[in-house]
Amino acid sequence: MNIRQTLRSCAGLAACLFLTTFAQAGAPQLKTQAPGYYRMMLGDFEITALSDGTFMAPLDKLLSNTTPAKTEKALAAAFLSNPVETSVNGFLVNTGSKLVLIDTGAGSYFGPTLGNLLVSLKAAGYTPEQVDEVYISHMHPDHIGALLSGGKPTFPNAIVRADKRESDYWVSQEHMDAAPKENKEFFKDAIESLTPYIAAGRYKPFDGDTDLVPGVRALASRGHTPGHATYVIESKGQKLALWGDLVHAAAVQFPTPSVTIGFDSDSKSAAVQREKAFLDAAKHGYWVGAAHLPFPGIGHLRTNGTGYTWVPANYTSLR
Repeated sequence: MNIRQTLRSCAGLAACLFLTTFAQAGAPQLKTQAPGYYRMMLGDFEITALSDGTFMAPLDKLLSNTTPAKTEKALAAAFLSNPVETSVNGFLVNTGSKLVLIDTGAGSYFGPTLGNLLVSLKAAGYTPEQVDEVYISHMHPDHIGALLSGGKPTFPNAIVRADKRESDYWVSQEHMDAAPKENKEFFKDAIESLTPYIAAGRYKPFDGDTDLVPGVRALASRGHTPGHATYVIESKGQKLALWGDLVHAAAVQFPTPSVTIGFDSDSKSAAVQREKAFLDAAKHGYWVGAAHLPFPGIGHLRTNGTGYTWVPANYTSLR
């Protein structure tokens, strides 16, 4: 071998060693998700599910009208275990003439794994200033948290709406004073979040079943809270019912709708509303969505014996 061939062999060996070393070093793991949004068409309306993030829910301790053993069994059947990573979702409805946001996520109320709804909104191509109306299913902090940013209204051009019974209950110093110590924070958060909109004349409550904007209707579904509301979206014969907190634990409550949760104000009424909603959705086959179903939280229900099976939306590039 002459000197030129020797140098070539050495260069090739050095390159192989360099590439091997580089490959072994690897890239660092990022361990983050991209901003979460999922878009679909409902007739002429554009629906965008927005992820606020997730939190860990100890369902064996939170769920009622069941036992921890039954809860663990139902979770295991869905390849889950306690605590369960649980989504918080909001839904943006663009009717073509109105941009409506349904629920706003937790904001800063629930810690660093939540509070991402505004990031998801912007990633989806919208700004808070474009939102015309904000509808609140109920006033627990994980649904009203992003109404304020830095103490100021996040949606400066929006009308905020919720059932009158809901705001009469939660936005009340008298009710907060009478509440158990562990529940006072819920009242404080609601008063803090709604007061700037009330002061500006931008909070307009409704009472029970109400048409809000063309194609969007509120339906009373009281039980989880005193004024809990669901929102029904309809366009060109297609329908989407947004359930708010009628369901929290898909793996447990779809097979057994009678299972309730400790956050219910009236667990018996909440169970009745849930079973009514499940039955109607399965019977008529329309789309449903909910705040705590696994993101994007949109799908269909079908009957399965005495319970139901959740069929999540098939991914679409848009239709």
